[in-house]
Amino acid sequence: METLNGICETVLPPICIGEKEGQPSKPVQAFFTASGSQTPIPDEIAELIVQRALIESLILVRLLLLILSTRIGTLLLCGCLCLGEKWPYINTFSSMSLSKREKVLQKWFKHKFFTPIRLAFIILKVACLYVFFSRADEDGENPAWKAIGYETDKDKNPSQGPNEKPLQAGIIETMLETDSTLVHNLAQKGLKVTNSGHNLYKINCDVAIVGSGCGGGVAAAVLATSGQKVVVIEKGNYFTANDYSGLEGPSRKQLYESGGILPTVDGKVMILAGSVVGGGSAVNCKRIGVTENCVEEGFQNQVLRKGCQKLGLEINAVPRNSSEKHYCGSCGYGCQQWDKKGTDSTWLVDAVNHGAVILTGCKAERFILVDNKSGSKRKKKCLGVMAKSLNNNIRMKLQIEAKVTISACGALLTPPLLITSGLKNPNIGRNLHLHPVLMAWGYFPDSNSEFRGKSYEGGIITSVHKVVSKDSSLRAIIETPQLGPASFASLSPWESGLDTKNRMVRYSRTAHMITVVRDRGSGKVKVEGRIRYNLHALDRENLKAGLRQSLRILVAAGAVEVGTHRSDGQRIKCEGISKEELEEFLDTVSAAEGAMKQVEDWMIYTSAHQMGSCRLGISEKEGAVDENGETWEAEGLYVCDASVLPSAIGVNPMITVQSTAFCLSKRLAESLRGEQSGV
Repeated sequence: METLNGICETVLPPICIGEKEGQPSKPVQAFFTASGSQTPIPDEIAELIVQRALIESLILVRLLLLILSTRIGTLLLCGCLCLGEKWPYINTFSSMSLSKREKVLQKWFKHKFFTPIRLAFIILKVACLYVFFSRADEDGENPAWKAIGYETDKDKNPSQGPNEKPLQAGIIETMLETDSTLVHNLAQKGLKVTNSGHNLYKINCDVAIVGSGCGGGVAAAVLATSGQKVVVIEKGNYFTANDYSGLEGPSRKQLYESGGILPTVDGKVMILAGSVVGGGSAVNCKRIGVTENCVEEGFQNQVLRKGCQKLGLEINAVPRNSSEKHYCGSCGYGCQQWDKKGTDSTWLVDAVNHGAVILTGCKAERFILVDNKSGSKRKKKCLGVMAKSLNNNIRMKLQIEAKVTISACGALLTPPLLITSGLKNPNIGRNLHLHPVLMAWGYFPDSNSEFRGKSYEGGIITSVHKVVSKDSSLRAIIETPQLGPASFASLSPWESGLDTKNRMVRYSRTAHMITVVRDRGSGKVKVEGRIRYNLHALDRENLKAGLRQSLRILVAAGAVEVGTHRSDGQRIKCEGISKEELEEFLDTVSAAEGAMKQVEDWMIYTSAHQMGSCRLGISEKEGAVDENGETWEAEGLYVCDASVLPSAIGVNPMITVQSTAFCLSKRLAESLRGEQSGV
């Protein structure tokens, strides 16, 4: 732990600040003297890495810490910087002075041939800053937040909601159940439950759906309203407005896949994917009808709109899944105002009102496939799904038998589930599109800015600018992100401890622009949590165009400094800058490689949209499922989520997924009605 403490202290060191421009406030002084090695932060960092890191990343981090705990290992990785004047002359990493440790980390960040060490340090840096800025005490407070201008709405009372939770009539929260109460509640919901012995219980229904997001939620509603008995299996938990804390750390842990920390295997892309009842729609769009008008825009969207207007660029309103007056910068942590219309408050309500049952905290393990003797071209037949509660107090497994089974657990989880179940189609897990994102930032001090508010306030995405080519084809879209303090810190470049703290005290007035592209490149996901992704050369060019346009917009809006998230902290002061000087700077801006490439300067990409990994196709060679969403190998097994999309679509895919799911499930409902009526 000494080595880990030493790295944490170097990433976020205690710094004495003098009276440069007046006496800093007490919160700012306390923040600068605070350290990343304070108890119990290193322990929490170690726990986070063990829980979230891929096995090879965990081994890499442990190996690095082990090597640096020895003198010979430290000499090997740190060179002459670890040498001292007294016996034994070679210091371990934790025994080195803070300034020398910082120089070592800076060297690792830049060195072309230290990429494994660089990746290990990135993991430690991200974990350290994430834990430091996301942790909250029992009162929901963090001492650093006052220093960086961040406030939470602890005293904000949610808008009056219904007395009963919208899904109460159909929900069974297995994390709150025991073996006996679970069986009782399943029967109470109208399901036939049979004890098959060996802690195995059989449940009979018409349709079993794995997942409750934009695909599964719509399918559940359509099929339940058509008269089918539907069971939805969701590994996430159920929350309503009254349950959400609005705190970044707990919310990401509860609402996102892998607690909101899900990198590709090479660490190039950090992925956000919902893991909760409602899926991505609970943290991100409305049932087909959406609101385009916005009464008051937040700080970042004000900046985007003003910058575009000054440059004479077109700026459009973004259709959203909330009311015109909705002014909330924390919707990514769940809507506390009963205003957002995800599937958990729309389609799933319809499903429950027509008898659907939703099992939360319940993970599908595999689909039940048997040899098909019906004479169909499909060699297998799906009889349902095996599932297990994530509640350790529940020993029983569930064998949910159904006429039709639907996988709707998203583009990252549907392929591994199909493959684990025995499907062999090579298209399963391929063609994964991520809509890769790069960010640019601009700093707007309170003292000389016309923009009201703070970076984390107001509607997250209310305006959009489209970057087009000379022939008017779309290259990228520019929007604004939600970045809590922990996300801001962990995704920003690390140049030194002082630079990181200086960045953070400007957090509340730093506007970010995201560049999103419709990617031609693709990746694959065959095993849960192991995502590989490659950028196409055209994607890099489009990202570069969007990134440069974002910087122009920020400068035009009045930023005093702008930059990118390139590892070297690429930035430029804007006061008095000429157009020629700006363009000269922009010529150095590009979509850099990832950290595992042998380059000095690199970037971390992000993604909030995943699609295409089980695409529709006219044949087994062209896709993973047919035009009805049915798998080519197993009769009665369908896919109904973002993974069926044949390509990236270039915008938030949620409405497209809902539309696709509606069409597929309507067709399936008609087919089931025909079978039941003997037609």
